Amino acid sequence: MTAATADAVPGPDEPAGRPFADCTADSAGGLTFDIALPGEGERWDAGLLLRRRGTDPVETVRLPLVPAGEGTFRAVLPSTVPLAEGRWNAYLVLGESGPRRLLPGRTDLGPLLERVPRSGRTWLGVRIPYGTRHGNLAVRAWLRWPHAEAADLRLDSGGMTLHGRLFGAALSPEARIELRQGHAGQPVLSAPVTHDGPGFVCRLPLTGLVPRPSGEERWDLWLRTDPAAEAVRVGRILDDLPDKRYTADTPKVPLAEAEGTVAQVCYTADNDLSLLLAPVGGLPAR
Repeated sequence: MTAATADAVPGPDEPAGRPFADCTADSAGGLTFDIALPGEGERWDAGLLLRRRGTDPVETVRLPLVPAGEGTFRAVLPSTVPLAEGRWNAYLVLGESGPRRLLPGRTDLGPLLERVPRSGRTWLGVRIPYGTRHGNLAVRAWLRWPHAEAADLRLDSGGMTLHGRLFGAALSPEARIELRQGHAGQPVLSAPVTHDGPGFVCRLPLTGLVPRPSGEERWDLWLRTDPAAEAVRVGRILDDLPDKRYTADTPKVPLAEAEGTVAQVCYTADNDLSLLLAPVGGLPAR
């Protein structure tokens, strides 16, 4: 059940003695949280609280904690329960003592790598638990439909070749990959896609793109399924990595038609795909 209540606002983190939550994913996208609470018996007022960052009023989802063995309690976030896109901090709630931030324990996210969303659904929910830079437990959530999932992507001196799969919409004969700046920007480059059902491939020549002399410039990748349809952002979210900005090692490639310019594919904070261009030596390691 989703709620937005003032009393769900957590207090400051406790410096020591906070509980850990072990997280297990299933192939449908659901999550199970196991929390060791030695000495606690069955109680009706125990819960796991998820609070979405940056929401006013506070947006929360509370999951009941039930006994799952001696000294262990379990909360389940089913794949059938939508979770708004964003980052959700995780807390333990016991009675009137106030929410306590949870620490990340062991994780088993392997089933997420085998996930293939069903074509008959009306939304795609992806949830990946992770440890924040401050050592706390959080869940990165995506809620999209349609969704264009990038698979193999290769960048060379002449352009980019992208393989992917579209969920939640159909590709028309006029479907195209677009390169644009921002959601409302007009495409600066586009190329047709070849598709077989939901799978698609596109070769996008990188001609006419020139970075600013002062530094790098970024263009975002979109899939236009039909000339009359809204474009769909291309990303990679169907795995177990909550933030690929610092984990995906993508090469820098000199462009043949723009001497002194290098290109690099990168990920945004939302795991969407972008293309960076900069003068040689201008792109930092990513």
